[in-house]
Amino acid sequence: MGRGRNASGPARAAGATKGPRPGPKSPPKSAPEAVEADVAGLAARRVAHAVVADLLGKNRALALEDALAQASRVAGLDAGDAGLARAIATVTFRRLGFLRRALAARMEQGLPEDKPRLVALLATGAAQILDLAVPDHAAVDLAVRLAKADPQARHLAGLVNAVLRRVVREREAILAECDDPLEANTPDWLAARWREAYGPEKAAAIARAHLAGAAIDLTLKGEAGDWAERLGAAALPTGSLRLGDLRVPVSELPGFADGAWWVQDAAAAIPARLLGAQPGERIADLCAAPGGKTAQLASRGAVVTALDRSAPRLERLSENLARLGLTAEVVVGDALAFEPPKPFDAVLLDAPCSATGTIRRHPDVAWTKTESDLIRLHLLQARLLDKAATLVRPGGRLVYCTCSLEQEEGERQVAAFLKRNGAFERVPVRADEVGGLDGVINADGDLRTLPAHLEGSDSRRGGLDGFFASRLRHKG
Repeated sequence: MGRGRNASGPARAAGATKGPRPGPKSPPKSAPEAVEADVAGLAARRVAHAVVADLLGKNRALALEDALAQASRVAGLDAGDAGLARAIATVTFRRLGFLRRALAARMEQGLPEDKPRLVALLATGAAQILDLAVPDHAAVDLAVRLAKADPQARHLAGLVNAVLRRVVREREAILAECDDPLEANTPDWLAARWREAYGPEKAAAIARAHLAGAAIDLTLKGEAGDWAERLGAAALPTGSLRLGDLRVPVSELPGFADGAWWVQDAAAAIPARLLGAQPGERIADLCAAPGGKTAQLASRGAVVTALDRSAPRLERLSENLARLGLTAEVVVGDALAFEPPKPFDAVLLDAPCSATGTIRRHPDVAWTKTESDLIRLHLLQARLLDKAATLVRPGGRLVYCTCSLEQEEGERQVAAFLKRNGAFERVPVRADEVGGLDGVINADGDLRTLPAHLEGSDSRRGGLDGFFASRLRHKG
């Protein structure tokens, strides 16, 4: 992908005019002196750049969505600027492979991957030029302003200017090169895994789906009624609704304030349905936040215990339940240490995972996760699955699921569990339980959705998150 490293000094734009070497540095200026604070869009770009640099550097465990929310709040961005920062950062990660390749080809010494602040500055600038409706001069000028305001990048302002101006001049050629998202826009280790697991054609389709992004899906609390028409949504065979292009915030749509529905990817809504919750049943939702599955179970009349380690995420879960008019027992704690007074009728375990199935809507995942993360998560999932099994009464059900495309976190995890735990058996998923989509049921009878499933004529109306789910029964 042309990801060269340069640890020996500043890179120079390939083909750029070689000017005189910079003279002695002047004393650092304060931020207000270095950059005018009131330049339109500058604050949003500063946040986008800082977040992308942070995630490419030392804070890879932080989710882009959370990082943007925190940085926008600290910077005091209004809704418009926060939206611009989100758009810039998201498209940068969504097309990061393409951007890295294009930038590296236009720098004499390649892209200095050991300098995340410079990489982020160039990548966010190039993303605006190539993929967003941003005037070229604004994208270039504001990137240069940010460089000049950064003590670590001030001496590279000329480089940033030269490289981004070349991107402007060569836009059409660059876009023409962006024709293979699996080869050029997917980390090598993920591309190799997906080719092996799903074959080259499906792997390529997965990468195309990631590039297309994701629509917003809704889960209804009650009957479908006329909600699709009222919301201008498409009714999916799985029972979810898929919104078209939004012109207003989700919170302003009909039914939000009344608690008629909540946002939840169509694939993410399937595992809770597979549990077959009945009124009055005691059900544990382990690793429950952000709460979509808890809401599904509670809306069926089940008595739900929602457990998660994160108190802040559970606060949001409780707020969502209140808006929906639903109730559940909310418990802050570690599932591995959870000791209820008696077993549950059913347990849903949405285990912590690499989240590679959510790259359509969370493109940072592809670039912030590593293969070593899988080893740690695989071991944790096995422990959680064994623990969840102890919480199920004889004859009860257990659904294990992950939003991952990696088989260690899905198919192989369940196969290993069934080998070491003879008290459980698989209950295969039926096509009628998933809207007749038998293509999302694997040979063992487990659910396996892929980002390229449910394709539509409009790429943003197609696709599903990559999910795995297995329904198990305690033989009793």
